[in-house]
Amino acid sequence: MVRLHVKKATESQFLYDTSVEAKVDDIIQDITIIHNGRLKVSRLCYDLEDLANHGTMLPPNMIGLADEQIEELRLKDEWGEKCMPSGGWTFNKDVIGRRNGRQPTEAMQNVIKKAIENARAMISKKLVNEDKLVTQKVVQDALDILRGSVMIVYPMGLPPHDVIRLEFENNEDLSGTHASLEVIELEMAQLWFSGKELLRGNQLKRFVGNNEKTKLIVKLSKRGSGAPSREPVISDEERKQLMLLAHRRQEQMKKLEQDDDDEYLNAPWADGGSLKRRYQGLKDISWRPR
Repeated sequence: MVRLHVKKATESQFLYDTSVEAKVDDIIQDITIIHNGRLKVSRLCYDLEDLANHGTMLPPNMIGLADEQIEELRLKDEWGEKCMPSGGWTFNKDVIGRRNGRQPTEAMQNVIKKAIENARAMISKKLVNEDKLVTQKVVQDALDILRGSVMIVYPMGLPPHDVIRLEFENNEDLSGTHASLEVIELEMAQLWFSGKELLRGNQLKRFVGNNEKTKLIVKLSKRGSGAPSREPVISDEERKQLMLLAHRRQEQMKKLEQDDDDEYLNAPWADGGSLKRRYQGLKDISWRPR
């Protein structure tokens, strides 16, 4: 199998296995789905942290309003009354004003937090260093873990307007958000190897040869963004280490030169004096013409 180390720009994302016989179209589609799936898991993890701390999301017409405004307009969070966390709740105000502040019990919070921890570990970029793959199944398993934790804590489900529920139902609206810039549509995805685009309609072997036992670095990008920039020969960390070593070497050379000068000036002479003392004595003699 050919192992692809997938990057976006210069940042590692995940490892993916394929074959030189595979079609570039299929590889791009699979990698893009995994990429977008990892982004979904990350978004859900952040929203679930808010859910564990501040309860379900307020209706759109109440988000961002002060308590006085809600009271004055006589607005009511009807879905918040229906979608209660299992085991009860305590009030923990959401200062952003997006959620109703009905925080689940500590035990239920731990259920959500454990699911978040497991899901993040399953799609972590650190898996690249551990030589572990991320597949569509892995991403789906991570989503199922998160969905299962919500079902445990909220057996009645979440409000239909809650972003977490919308994410699970694939009805999320990311327009106008930074997250929308990260998602890549399947038809807009491009894959690059060694500065060249892997063109659709071809097999992978046209670009990488017939050797199945190969590990390649490929870069995923969005059509229209141009070719990914080439990475430096050495990383920033390696550059810092080299500069530090050069500085240390320079300081050592200065010290050695100083030691050599001192040793020469203090060298013993036949009359028991030293060049340094002789030099100091000459400075005290003023020259007078005869």
